[in-house]
Amino acid sequence: MASTNRNALQNWLEFAPAWLLLKALGWLPRPAAIRTGQFIARTAYRIHKRLQFVGERNLQMAMPELSERQHREILARLCASLGRLFGEFSQFPRITRDNIAELVIYDGFENYERAARKGRGVLMLTGHFGAWELCAFAQGVYGHPLSFLVRPLDNPLLDRLISSYRRRAGNRTIDKNDAVRAVLKELRQGADVGLLVDVNTVAEEGVFCDFFGIPACSTTGLAVFALRADAPVVPGFLIWDDQLQKHVLHFEPEVPLIRTGDFKEEVRLNTQVYMKVIENFARRYPEQWLWIHKRWQTRPSGAPDPYAKNNAALAEHSSIKVKAEAQ
Repeated sequence: MASTNRNALQNWLEFAPAWLLLKALGWLPRPAAIRTGQFIARTAYRIHKRLQFVGERNLQMAMPELSERQHREILARLCASLGRLFGEFSQFPRITRDNIAELVIYDGFENYERAARKGRGVLMLTGHFGAWELCAFAQGVYGHPLSFLVRPLDNPLLDRLISSYRRRAGNRTIDKNDAVRAVLKELRQGADVGLLVDVNTVAEEGVFCDFFGIPACSTTGLAVFALRADAPVVPGFLIWDDQLQKHVLHFEPEVPLIRTGDFKEEVRLNTQVYMKVIENFARRYPEQWLWIHKRWQTRPSGAPDPYAKNNAALAEHSSIKVKAEAQ
């Protein structure tokens, strides 16, 4: 009983500040909420040296051709992007079909429509770009709701709070730990499912794919769902446009599904294609991709840890990549 009470108190102590922050941002006008979110993001980044280390290390490995100054500029703009995400998320209760076009517009929507007409559901290939929470939310507000995979938060109160915001536009969340049956059911019913496929995964749940010239353990879920349901995969990324002062939801043409007759090899080959799509967008919009997570944390057997505090592993990875690009 005492342990249960302590857990409940801990959950509440974690929940209360998050609730207050979300509500406080939500009470502000949108521009003020975004500015406040950006201040919070920049402050958190300056305080947490680990985030700085991971962001700088990732950019050193992925884009060694850029200078340290350029890396720092990318990370500074990433903080602004994350702050915009916080601010926009707080405004979800105010977003309606009447005002969504003031925030989010489409580019390439015909690619999504063409895939949806097949009637087998659409698998939306997406990643942690820009205000990614707004990506699925905008689809729902525009009348194209989808289910998307999430990892439940450890704090159940926070999990319910965040989920309530995510579902406001008619979207559904699917527990990432028990997703196979639910996703296949959605697709069989002609519904759409979104998957964030750009983060590190454990070796048992992924395959190693080339990502910026470095092996990265990547989730196989999207490829498995596409192969089993014969569902079209359409890349969709929400990108902030400084000139328009709006988010643009880009839909790329459907990614052709590779079939060889060997299911395991099909999963690997298709996952590699999806990672290349993510990489291409990260190269186009480096300031809007989530560099501050350990994308290369899971390593092939015997490979050095790129996040070790010494520079030996980094030097090895960078030299291999530079040599490969020179050939």
